[in-house]
Amino acid sequence: MPATAPAPRRRLQRGITLIDGLVGTAVVAVAAGATLPGVSGLRTLHQVAHAAAEFETDVQHARSLAVAANATVRISFDSRDGASCYTVHTGVAGDCQCRAGGPALCSDGVQALRTATFAPDAAVTMSANVRTIAFDPVKGASTPTGTVRLTGRNGAAVHQIVNVMGRVRSCSPARTVPGYKAC
Repeated sequence: MPATAPAPRRRLQRGITLIDGLVGTAVVAVAAGATLPGVSGLRTLHQVAHAAAEFETDVQHARSLAVAANATVRISFDSRDGASCYTVHTGVAGDCQCRAGGPALCSDGVQALRTATFAPDAAVTMSANVRTIAFDPVKGASTPTGTVRLTGRNGAAVHQIVNVMGRVRSCSPARTVPGYKAC
């Protein structure tokens, strides 16, 4: 009988082929690209809400410091060259000026207690309808009342209204930031 060679066995493939890898990578890239704008928008919302909470805390802190030290404490607002900032300080109006690139500049004997800066290319910008708000050391009241607007690149905004009692009421125009009442 003639000898026949055994039939070749099929080798089992292990792993993935180059085509399988490229298809999987393309699917992941498309999914990541579709979610990236949503993640960026959520990040901006978070940054606007964070800036609003920080400002509200600074208002309450300034009010408390005025009463505790029995001295007028102010929040002064400034904006130039597209940047905006505010400084919590002692002294009279105009004694401190905040700068976008560094610490506040204050007159002799005036203490800058806190400065917050919003660069022109930052995710959040700030504007105020007053130059300064003073907190009375006896009653804790604020003069004048004012509104601070914090706006994100995506149009999300929170308005912070400081009333005569030195309290902050917050709202969001068209409810662009979740968790805030509509203005």
